[in-house]
Amino acid sequence: MKPGLMKLGVGSYTLPWAVGVAGHPPPKRLSALALLEWAISAGVRAVQYCDNLPLTALGEAELEWLERTARHAGVELQVGTRGLEPGNLLAHLELARRLGSAFVRLVIDAPGDEPTPLKAVQRLKALEAPFQAAGVRLALENHDRFPARVLREMLEALGTDWTGICLDTVNSLGCGEDLSTLLEHLGPYTVNVHLKDYRVRRVASQMGFTVSGAPAGQGLLEVSNLLHRLPQCQSATLELWTPLEDTLEATLERERRWAQESLEYLRALPELSTLRSSHSNPPRPGSGAGDSTSSDSGPSDSGHPRQRSTL
Repeated sequence: MKPGLMKLGVGSYTLPWAVGVAGHPPPKRLSALALLEWAISAGVRAVQYCDNLPLTALGEAELEWLERTARHAGVELQVGTRGLEPGNLLAHLELARRLGSAFVRLVIDAPGDEPTPLKAVQRLKALEAPFQAAGVRLALENHDRFPARVLREMLEALGTDWTGICLDTVNSLGCGEDLSTLLEHLGPYTVNVHLKDYRVRRVASQMGFTVSGAPAGQGLLEVSNLLHRLPQCQSATLELWTPLEDTLEATLERERRWAQESLEYLRALPELSTLRSSHSNPPRPGSGAGDSTSSDSGPSDSGHPRQRSTL
C-alpha cells in the first residue's frame, strides 16, 4: 500500500439485508466467512464485522479458519460492537488483539442503555488499561444522539492516546449536524470512516424532506474531498442504506447491485488502496462467496442526483 492511502474495505453493514434485518430474515443468512470470501474476490483490503454479525458468535474452529483465510489473502479483519457491557467489550478487545484489528468500533447506545456523556466516560475509562496494554484503540462511532462537540469532549476526557473516532458520514443528520461540522470536531481523531452515500428529497406535500441511501458516488457525498480531510484515518468502509423493496428478494438484488456499483466507483479513487482490480459481484444469501456467473450490470440507480455538497 502506498504511503498516505486508506485501505478500502467492506463490512457487515455493506450488505445488511443479506446479513439479516429484524423482521426480514433472508432465505439463508450471509455468514462471516462468505462475507470475507466476497471481500477477497472484490479486491478490498479490510472487512469490518459489527454488531449485526458479531465474531464473538463464532466457534473456535470457525474463527481460526476466518483468521487463516484473511491472513493468506492479506485482508485486515476489523472488529465492532455496541453497548458498554464490560465483558462484551473485553471479548471484542481480545478478538481485535488476536486478529490484528487496530481498533474496536463502538456504538455507545444499546437497547435499554443510553448513558449520559459523563456516565459513558466513567464506564469506558475503566477499560483504558487493557486497551492500552493491547495496543488497540477504542473507536467511538457517531450515531445520532451525541453531537460532534460532545463526542470530541468525551474523547478528550477519556484520553486521545487510546481512543479515536469511527466517522459515519450520514448518522449525525439525525441530530441536525452536517458533515462539515463532524469534520471540524472529529476529523483529526478519525481512524476509520464509514462511506455511506445518501440522497435528500422533498416530500410530495413540499413540507419536509426524506433522507435515503444511495450507491457510493451517486448521492450527495463528495468522497474525495472527505478523504483528504481525514489525516489520521487508515481505512474506509463501504456501508449502504439500501431501501426496502416490495419483496425481500428484490431488496437483496438491489443491495447486491448497489454494492457492485459502489465498489466500482470507489476502486477508481486514487486515495483508496485495494488488493487488485476486480469486478466480483456480492454474494447472494446462502451462496458462499461472490457470484461470478453474472455481471449484474443493470441500470444505475443514480437517476439525476442533486448537486453534491462540498465540504
